[in-house]
Amino acid sequence: MKLWKDNRHARYTYKYLRGAFQHAFSSMANDKAGGKLLIIGMVISMFLWGLSWPSGKVLSGYCSVVNFTVYRYVIVVITTAMLLPIMGISFRLRKQGIPVFIASGVLLAVYSYFFFMGIKKGTAGAGGVLVTTMNPIMAYMLGIALSRRLPSRNEGIGLLLGIAAGITLLKLWDSTAALLDSGNLYFLMAALTWAVMSKFTARGAQYGTSLSFSLWQYMVTLLCFLPFTDVAEMQATLQTANLRFWGNLIFSSAIVTSGATTIYFYTTTRLGAEKASSFIFLVPLAAAISSWLLLGEKLQVHTMAGGILGIAAVYIMNKKRKTQP
Repeated sequence: MKLWKDNRHARYTYKYLRGAFQHAFSSMANDKAGGKLLIIGMVISMFLWGLSWPSGKVLSGYCSVVNFTVYRYVIVVITTAMLLPIMGISFRLRKQGIPVFIASGVLLAVYSYFFFMGIKKGTAGAGGVLVTTMNPIMAYMLGIALSRRLPSRNEGIGLLLGIAAGITLLKLWDSTAALLDSGNLYFLMAALTWAVMSKFTARGAQYGTSLSFSLWQYMVTLLCFLPFTDVAEMQATLQTANLRFWGNLIFSSAIVTSGATTIYFYTTTRLGAEKASSFIFLVPLAAAISSWLLLGEKLQVHTMAGGILGIAAVYIMNKKRKTQP
């Protein structure tokens, strides 16, 4: 009888949470005030993404890259799986999407490795600016290459600015040896991997919802790292883990990856991909400022200058894309 009552309370709680989520999202979609809430939610999501860089830097001191990634994606998979039924979203994807989410999951695993190696060796602020500004530029260059066409005038200007941004961010005129020592090479490879992965994730909505596609993608990423887990190190880390470790782990996985990404996907469907993509420019700013405030990292002139050049490059390319019939 007690178990039945507990289950009944759990069902009531589930129904209440599901109804609250659906009511909140429908209100955001229909009311004028909801439009403001969408924008506020998007801004908060971008700053949370930026904060994930110094948070990842803190966590990188506790364990190896592989174990760090396993901790993170275990929580991400659990929290995302909990969100789907609460939001009334199905877990199902069409069979044609299986190769796509497997490929994107493997690429996300490669990206995660480069990301965590970069912040372990380099600075979170510089990495946050480098990766988030070079991601869209590399994705655009990849798109032009795959379409087998020459860039237009404005696209060419944007790409040249993007190359200048990369040179400035990496400070290549100073020393090419610093490219390996500072972790910048890992950040550069992370940006390239994300650009390739975006070509797969962009097709995710064709086989189901964006969030359900992401869940299957996260599970593939987790499976890629599980065989390489150091069990002895994991046991030692869990025994000595403090509040700082758990706080940053839950923040970077449940709040940032599951929560902020969910808001981003939902807002994109309401505001449109072009308008939503403009908010991405807030991420490098948030990463640089939060790393300065929380970790005491200096705001380097070449990092900020490269970030501005990268933002200008993406703006010019996106502006040209909007004017095309």
